[in-house]
Amino acid sequence: MAVGKETPEEAVVVEIFKPRNDTRTYRRIILPNSLQVLLISDPDTDKCAASMNVGVGSFSDPEGLEGLAHFLEHMLFYASEKYPLEDSYSTYISEHGGRTNAYTSSEHTNYYFDVNADCFEEALDRFAQFFIKPLMSADATTREIKAVDSENQKNLLADAWRINQLQKHLSAEGHPYHKFSTGNWDTLEVKPKARGVDTRDELLKFYKENYSANLMNLVVYSKENLDKIESSVLSKFQEIRNINRDHLRFPGQPCSSEHLQVIVKTVPIKTGHKLRITWPVTPGIHHYMEGPSRYLGHLIGHEGEGSLFYILKKLGWANSLSAGESDWTMDFSFFKVVIDLSDAGHANVKHIIGLLFKYILLLQQSGVCKWIFDELSAICEMTFHYQDKIPPIDYVVKCSSNMQLYPLKDWLVGSSLPSNFAPGIIQSMLNELTPNSVRIFWESTNFEGHTDLTEPWYGTAYSVEKISSSIIQEWMDKAPEEHLHLPSPNVFIPTDLSIKNVQVKVNLPVMLRKSLYSRLWYKPDTTFSTPKAYVKLDFYCPFGGNSPEANVLTDISIRLLMDYLNEYTYDAQVAGLYYAISHTDNGFQVTLTGYSHKLRILLETVIKKITTFEVKPDRFYVIKELVTKQYENFRFQQPYQQAMYYCSLLLKDQSWPWNDELEVLSVLEPEDLLKFYPQILSRTFIECYAAGNIESNEAELMIQHVENEFFKGSNPVSQALFPSQHLANRIVNLKKGVNYCYTKEGLNRSDDNSALLHYIQVHQDDFKLNIKLQLVALIAKQPAFHQLRSVEQLGYITVLMQRNDSGIRGVQFIIQSTVKGPKHIESRVQAFLQMFESKLYDMPDDEYKSNVNALIEMKLEKHKNLREESGYFWREIQDGTLKFDRKEYEVAALKQLTKAELIQFFDEYIKAGAPLKKALSVQVYAHAHSTENTPDCNMVNIEDVFSFRRSRPLYGSFKGGIGHVKL
Repeated sequence: MAVGKETPEEAVVVEIFKPRNDTRTYRRIILPNSLQVLLISDPDTDKCAASMNVGVGSFSDPEGLEGLAHFLEHMLFYASEKYPLEDSYSTYISEHGGRTNAYTSSEHTNYYFDVNADCFEEALDRFAQFFIKPLMSADATTREIKAVDSENQKNLLADAWRINQLQKHLSAEGHPYHKFSTGNWDTLEVKPKARGVDTRDELLKFYKENYSANLMNLVVYSKENLDKIESSVLSKFQEIRNINRDHLRFPGQPCSSEHLQVIVKTVPIKTGHKLRITWPVTPGIHHYMEGPSRYLGHLIGHEGEGSLFYILKKLGWANSLSAGESDWTMDFSFFKVVIDLSDAGHANVKHIIGLLFKYILLLQQSGVCKWIFDELSAICEMTFHYQDKIPPIDYVVKCSSNMQLYPLKDWLVGSSLPSNFAPGIIQSMLNELTPNSVRIFWESTNFEGHTDLTEPWYGTAYSVEKISSSIIQEWMDKAPEEHLHLPSPNVFIPTDLSIKNVQVKVNLPVMLRKSLYSRLWYKPDTTFSTPKAYVKLDFYCPFGGNSPEANVLTDISIRLLMDYLNEYTYDAQVAGLYYAISHTDNGFQVTLTGYSHKLRILLETVIKKITTFEVKPDRFYVIKELVTKQYENFRFQQPYQQAMYYCSLLLKDQSWPWNDELEVLSVLEPEDLLKFYPQILSRTFIECYAAGNIESNEAELMIQHVENEFFKGSNPVSQALFPSQHLANRIVNLKKGVNYCYTKEGLNRSDDNSALLHYIQVHQDDFKLNIKLQLVALIAKQPAFHQLRSVEQLGYITVLMQRNDSGIRGVQFIIQSTVKGPKHIESRVQAFLQMFESKLYDMPDDEYKSNVNALIEMKLEKHKNLREESGYFWREIQDGTLKFDRKEYEVAALKQLTKAELIQFFDEYIKAGAPLKKALSVQVYAHAHSTENTPDCNMVNIEDVFSFRRSRPLYGSFKGGIGHVKL
């Protein structure tokens, strides 16, 4: 039960349905200006947050000003009448441990932030001014159009953006779904100017006509009690204008008959083939308690035996399949099935479409099954009531979005709890999935040169063919005779959700067990009281990554293991028990997380599959093809991602270049893996972490079982490591006083973006140096963004962030730009560091203390859920640092740190020309900026990655062996 308020004066009791384990309190109020607000009180929170959902989006863009709503979203961050200093809102949030962002969708725009609790009042006041009296100066307007254009440039070669716009393009021109929503320099500057239209005038007009309090929903999440939050919200937000704007509706379907019954062949950027089959359907939001799209998505997207994906995989035609509702509003929606195809699948697309329609026919003929709905409903209910607490910033965005769509009682639930079994409603949506209304988008690089049309915004090549229902019937008739059937009952749904009795209350992981073969760290749940557990096993296999061949073969074997297990484990994942086998630099990791009741059953199955692994040639070739495409598509990564890859390659000992691995991959056969797999496992050490709703003896029994499977018995698959094999994770130690430079042309010549990664390596993990580095990064983060992004407009992606490579700490600037090459960007980073020098030197004592306090609060922030806590402790285990109580020591060091010591640290390690500075500039240049590619005489140019790596000493590894002797 939550107390809601219809008006500030009159309280009304309103029930907001919430999870059983949710101790937060809620209240709905409506301000005199008709702003609807959800107040959330959480005395346990470290971060406070707010989200404003405005009921207007890109569908409302004026004709000829595509992207105006999105552009307005950017502009509101700049300044307001009350806080006129440019970027002061973002600066305040950043300096007080917070984050802020926004997004524009078709029918709403959402603004949100979080911040340390003691600074929330002022942050909320600054936020409120977005919607009261923002300043949108002419100068800022012109600059921020460049940022919108840079954001669009980043997306031009991204297949997800391209296919999304193509689907919109092939719709009715009179419907807003057809529009280009993000905007660019052309739509917001060039074309309006040519027509004599002033974009800033239009911006102000759009804001004035659309940003009305009655179209807004606010969520405020605070430590304070509900009365205090209400008083604060009333004082800060009641000045928002209310012009009683009607909620905009966009009735009608975006697709007329000419856009249905079509097969669209399109050429993606990345190598591969994908099939997207969509139907316009009645929006499921109107029947969210009956959950028709959830029911159909569950069955069509199922991966267990007898499912569509199971059959396609067995035939070697598909690598993945997903199904569900997407692109929906209150007025229209699409049901979408997306299939990632193998080469063989691409050659059999007609059969695949035939099988999909056969499965839909099976669902129609089977009728809607009550037991399937009940099972799904039970899983949804369990998921809702035992949901993990998430960061407040994510929670407020979710709630404010729900406020626009659902009645008050379901603001926290949304559509996540289907409970009304209504077979007629499900059958009705199922009947909409017909050949008469289908849209088929078929992506393949094989279509290059075989298309005749071009989408105008992204330049995507495509062609359109009409396709009749009789042709689809023919494909159904000719499809392979496979036994498609409905899933069996899910055996993984937990029935025991009790909380285990923890014998020893410990706040930090303890080592429960150590042997020649493994080491077990244990951390029972003393905080979250959920029936969930987290188990990670890191198999350190020296032969699993000691050459390009070993790396590729280990990768393929892990993918094959996941592939073999998929039908069995899919039900576990549906029931909230997740697992993954992931490739590491030195072997692989097995991770299990979710409800603890049946976790051990899943773990034992996974371990058995690893120890009895066999190579199935048909699946080997499918996985090899998939991996090959992923390597080939490396060249289509964004330039900043390429720069990050080169930086890791330069710094990490025993890392292999992607092109070496691609070369190896091309000649591999099943026999190679058959011979190699036993070698991967022949020597291994298992680092284990068990946390959550697990008793210590259970954890020990789990690991004992794993040891028995690997190392015991008449024919063990593994032996213990020799002491000489334990060393791992070594990082190159850059030379003091040297600026290194590594320059490469971007791998995709069609990409006009260049990128710079400027990395400053500082030290190996040390409490005092850590906090100095972190404090400099915190203080510099927002000024760097303001100068390099807002003022100089170098590019949309402009980031200053810390870097941690196996305990080796540093800081890095990452900037991507179409307007300037990396040499120029490098010079601007150096100029910024000189500018920042004076900011640091002249910083008032109260501002310094404020930053120190912000960092302390960030460090003391409590973990929200078991997964977050486990990830934090696992990092210590993985790096070998084992400083589980790091926060306390670093906070103590921060409290002692003086401004003079911070400046001394900056002068020695960070500032331009600092004597101890170790810098690496990784420069990826676009073809258009190739004239800039001349050696810099102030830098040591790295010609060859591996000669460089061999020439430099390595930092000692924290993982010095079972006894963990630091080298």
